[in-house]
Amino acid sequence: MLDLKFIRENSDLVRKNIEKKFQHDKFKFLDELLEKDKKYREILYAVEQLRKRRNSLSKEISEKKKTGQDADKLLLEAKKLPEELSKKEEELSKLKEHITFLQLKIPNIIADDVPLGKSDKDNVVKRVIGRPPKFTFDVKGHVEIGESLGIADFDGASRISGRGFFFLKGDLARLNQALIRFTIDFMIEKGYTLVEPPLMLSEESIHTVMPFSDFQEHAYKMDGKDQYLIATSEHPLVAWFKDQVIEKPRLPIKLVGYSQCFRQEIGSHGIDEKGLFRTHQFNKVEQVIICEPEDSEKYYAEILRNSVELYQLIGIPIRIIECCSGDLSDMKYKSEDVEAYSPRKKDYFEVGSCSNLTTAQARRANIVVFDGRERYTPHTLNNTAIATSRCMVAILENFQNADGSVSIPDVLQRYMGGLRKITPPIE
Repeated sequence: MLDLKFIRENSDLVRKNIEKKFQHDKFKFLDELLEKDKKYREILYAVEQLRKRRNSLSKEISEKKKTGQDADKLLLEAKKLPEELSKKEEELSKLKEHITFLQLKIPNIIADDVPLGKSDKDNVVKRVIGRPPKFTFDVKGHVEIGESLGIADFDGASRISGRGFFFLKGDLARLNQALIRFTIDFMIEKGYTLVEPPLMLSEESIHTVMPFSDFQEHAYKMDGKDQYLIATSEHPLVAWFKDQVIEKPRLPIKLVGYSQCFRQEIGSHGIDEKGLFRTHQFNKVEQVIICEPEDSEKYYAEILRNSVELYQLIGIPIRIIECCSGDLSDMKYKSEDVEAYSPRKKDYFEVGSCSNLTTAQARRANIVVFDGRERYTPHTLNNTAIATSRCMVAILENFQNADGSVSIPDVLQRYMGGLRKITPPIE
């Protein structure tokens, strides 16, 4: 959410930013916001004058009574004034609520170097890291590999839970845990504090960290309760600080959150209906930073670098995609996706998304910093460290062998008791 004073004083910049995002339908919100803001300030001035008059009336009436003068006219004015003031204050309150609603419709200012484009088709490949493996045999997809090795059961999970769920068995379940432990250790060594957040959030808390309409599309609501299962640990980690005043010496706050995540969205057809790529339930290790405004570009580069280093250590070929203006959600200043290579698809698929939200999310959540003299809004950033299900897709496909086995990446072997390969279980 952009600061109202900023919008008022930089309306041309805000309008140009909306144009860059190809959101021409939002011009009407900006125009209405500027109109309502002007009206609000006019009424606020009138309210302040009425309050001043109320205070001065008390003194005038007191003086007249002391000197024995007639105060009837002043008393009549004083009697009418509270009703007039109350009406103005009510009007002010309603206007303020509507102005906040309109503020939330205005997108965050995007970075100057964000490429212009209307959709994800206009996103730009920035870097390719690592070379895709070359195979001398016909490669299998992760579903076929998991089922042939007896380490995953998708049909069984579908039978008891519906599409979009899975059983991980034996060494694949161990690989999942190995990824979690490896990533957490990596992030702790980088200076991040490990947090396991609540797996449910109230609707009010969700509103403070993102547009609820976006969340509602893929959220699981608890029946009869004002609680939703989280879609990412970013949301509870940021909501944790809502309405809080953070002392300046505490910054930066660098968190690594581990949680299960829950989303209703899965592939609507084809190969994504079955497997680990799009599921209703998955494990994720998330990076979240709250920092000084002048430091957010530095930490944006840091959290992106962390993800790149993780995938390099595991040995998975990746590429970095910069999101164009039209593909950025309204709270984002800039964003880049990390994509891993799939030998089965002979293409890359998204495994994480790195975002700088500048003040948009913190202002929405009413998070402020106090430096001993004044209060100001910090910046928030987030990035996936590892979403284990998608990383396992990449490992199974990139580390498959001609005999049907899957090699364990070197950095994960110590988390799996020294196991070097996943082979079919001995009957």
